[in-house]
Amino acid sequence: MNKVKIITDSCSDLSKELLDKYNIDYAKMNTVLDGETSPAVLEWTAEDVHAFYEIMRSGKRLTTTQVPVDEYQQLFTKYLDQGYDIVYIACSSKQSGSVNTAAVVANKLMETYKDNKIFCIDSLNSSFSEGILAIEASKFASMDKSAEEVAEWVMTHKKTIHEFCTVHSLDALHRAGRVKASAAFFGNLLGVKPIIVSDYNGEQAAFKKVKGRANSIREIVMLLKDALLNSENQTIYVSHADCSQEEVDQIVSIIKKEIPCKDICIGYIGPIIGASIGPDAIAVYGFGKPVTFNKGE
Repeated sequence: MNKVKIITDSCSDLSKELLDKYNIDYAKMNTVLDGETSPAVLEWTAEDVHAFYEIMRSGKRLTTTQVPVDEYQQLFTKYLDQGYDIVYIACSSKQSGSVNTAAVVANKLMETYKDNKIFCIDSLNSSFSEGILAIEASKFASMDKSAEEVAEWVMTHKKTIHEFCTVHSLDALHRAGRVKASAAFFGNLLGVKPIIVSDYNGEQAAFKKVKGRANSIREIVMLLKDALLNSENQTIYVSHADCSQEEVDQIVSIIKKEIPCKDICIGYIGPIIGASIGPDAIAVYGFGKPVTFNKGE
């Protein structure tokens, strides 16, 4: 049986520490600013994060591109040459077409690497929802599981991850075409903070609205608390888009008070997700009941 390599992409928002700890690699998407394209790397410092979101605070719009074909070819070949089978856990197809490109590249490579397998899975998630799915898949793979078994585990568990996110301003969502100008203007004026989730189909959707920043931060923790199962045996993940340390400490304090858990892991919302959601967004994640909310219903 071949060894199994877990690969994800820039949307997973995994830090270098987490990538190294769980032996995960990732395919790089790109950001575009003023016509200049740069790889969306996740190995960035607090200073890099701040500089990125300061660009957005200045009013500039960053756009993104999906993973290039060459990136997949080089990355997949690197591990196939080492004798690995690959389980690629991709950003939701509702947010990126990358998983489709990956599947085309994988099918072509399999014509040459006949003794290896590549599974390209639409995670129906993004940000840490995608990232922690990759982490748990890597843990599962380390138990001498085959690529088929790991892929089946991912398919079974991918919509048991809950994500609750709130934003400080609707400006970035407006610039990314996610909300209308009028909604952004009046929402900001009235202090309305949407709670954003990843729905059953993998779409980012407004779940409810809360008035006030402090209220919205507490609300995402309480929503996660209600959605979790066996919280005391898992790590609760928090990611943010260059929020103040005061706000990060605030949400950690609420989690510690409200949710019994094994650990709390803090990270950053990466460049791809960040380009759409904007500065000062903050989100919480964990495994729980099956996700049933459907934006279209």
